[in-house]
Amino acid sequence: MSKLSGAEILIECWRKEGVEVVFGYPGAATVEIHHHLHESPIRFVLCRHEQAAVHAADGYARSSGRPGVVLVTSGPGATNTITGLAGANMDSVPVLVFSGQVARMLIGNDAFQEVDIVGMTRPATKHNYLVLSTEELAQTVKEAFYVAVSGRPGSILVDLPKDVIGGEAEFVYPKKVQLRAYRPHLTPHPRQVMKAAKLLLDARRPVFLAGGGVVSSGASEELVKLAETLEIPVSTTLMGLGGFPGTHRLFLGMPGMHGLYRANMAIQNADLIVAVGARFDDRVTGALGGFAKKAVIVHIDVDTTSIHKILDVDVPLVADARQALLALAAELGEAPRFDRAGRGAWQALIETWNREAPLSYDQRPGGPLLPQYVVEALYNHTSGKAVVTTEVGQHQMWAAQYYLCERPRQFISSGGLGVMGFGLPAAIGAQVARPEATVIDIAGDGSLMMNVQELATVAQEGLPVKVAVLNNGNLGMVRQWQDLFYGGRHAATLLGQLPDFVRLAEAFGIRGFQASDPPGADRIIREALDHPGPALMDFRVSADELVYPMVPAGAPIDHMLLGPPGTALPAGSGSPGAVPAEAGGGASAGDGRDAGTAGA
Repeated sequence: MSKLSGAEILIECWRKEGVEVVFGYPGAATVEIHHHLHESPIRFVLCRHEQAAVHAADGYARSSGRPGVVLVTSGPGATNTITGLAGANMDSVPVLVFSGQVARMLIGNDAFQEVDIVGMTRPATKHNYLVLSTEELAQTVKEAFYVAVSGRPGSILVDLPKDVIGGEAEFVYPKKVQLRAYRPHLTPHPRQVMKAAKLLLDARRPVFLAGGGVVSSGASEELVKLAETLEIPVSTTLMGLGGFPGTHRLFLGMPGMHGLYRANMAIQNADLIVAVGARFDDRVTGALGGFAKKAVIVHIDVDTTSIHKILDVDVPLVADARQALLALAAELGEAPRFDRAGRGAWQALIETWNREAPLSYDQRPGGPLLPQYVVEALYNHTSGKAVVTTEVGQHQMWAAQYYLCERPRQFISSGGLGVMGFGLPAAIGAQVARPEATVIDIAGDGSLMMNVQELATVAQEGLPVKVAVLNNGNLGMVRQWQDLFYGGRHAATLLGQLPDFVRLAEAFGIRGFQASDPPGADRIIREALDHPGPALMDFRVSADELVYPMVPAGAPIDHMLLGPPGTALPAGSGSPGAVPAEAGGGASAGDGRDAGTAGA
């Protein structure tokens, strides 16, 4: 058997794993790999920054369901990936970064562009590797892909010394991986399934809380079927959006800090919560001592360490989300008997909460353009079918509230780490994964500037990505906190000098559009969507608009601010006692236009 170089072995490993595209940036430590990659069928997408390359691979993975792959050089090339690795890992996304490294004999000598990237990324990844010989390269790559996608998915770093890449070895790719200390538990325990099934039948006010695990495990259809069979409303976390259809009659919306009133009230008044692939993030639970105090909690999660980590739960069910829901459906049978009248009364109460405080805004004719109007217009003009990526901030929350996703892998956003600058490169990855789809990055002006150089990648790759900038001249989410809790002192949040985004887009060879009123917004959305190539839409929106509902830090999730301070909370909502005095109590949604799509 003839020998291959380490670079050739790596590329053959990628091909065996079905890798079709690699994102990254070259350097001296990886030039040998690029030499051979150039001749392979694998597409290389040259990003303009290594962090963006990881976000692009992240967007690719979330959109396609396949692992995203990144190739970067040593030193700063590797360190620039840490934010992307941490973000992907927190959101359970399978991303693999292959980093160049100095030759083995130089490791530990402070050689040029040498860093201990394995040590640096250990807490930021699911696992990482330093490959110490060309002979073990294939086995390591096989193991890396297996760990990345199995159990709770996550990010992986594989560090490749230059002489390992330049060395030679026989290529033998393992057929499978067996790790003694790593065996994900995918099948639910029958006794726990029986307990959960009985609780589902007996509950009068049940709620499903669906997280990203529903999406990553492909459990959406099973969740819809079970919810419809048992007449149980469903709330999805930010990572779970699209895992349950956004216009379904049983959909409550997103819960938590900027969740819908009806979703938070339903959770707080439920007698049973079945969490599926959700980890009870602090943005979902609010004050733990006041979270779902009336509910028995069933927690389904493939990650054993996530169960009992935040909340003590009554029925832990360690399993893959899809397998757990299938087991529950089998246990319940075709025609389960439950209190249908009670479930109907529960749904009626939820509808009462929706009428008390619907998601709404007040776009006045001749008034400033509101960001909510823009997001809803994007939804309407795309018939709700676009793949949406977001940056992080107010625009992210408005996108989550007003762009109702009907299917999994349609909403792509940085959740756990909350990475500004995520959306544009993630849109690149999503568009590469799904070239036929309309991909829209809903961005803030501050976030877009974090990775704005990737407009060059969009243009060079000829990707028809549409960027919608909600441009309010501020770091809006921080300013919102300043307005509500810090006396309106806008310290370090007024962006001041911003580029003309239309001219900037045109400088990159991308069509640019601008609007500052509703008719103009509708017009440029139509023009941008009709344009066959990439486009940037600069929406000059009101800087004074805030994201509501909002749960102040340290408050239970039924202690919501629903509008400008100074008006009363709807009857039946939580006491505003935990809200800082300067925030007022809470407020109703006022007489603004009811956003019909969001209230569906």
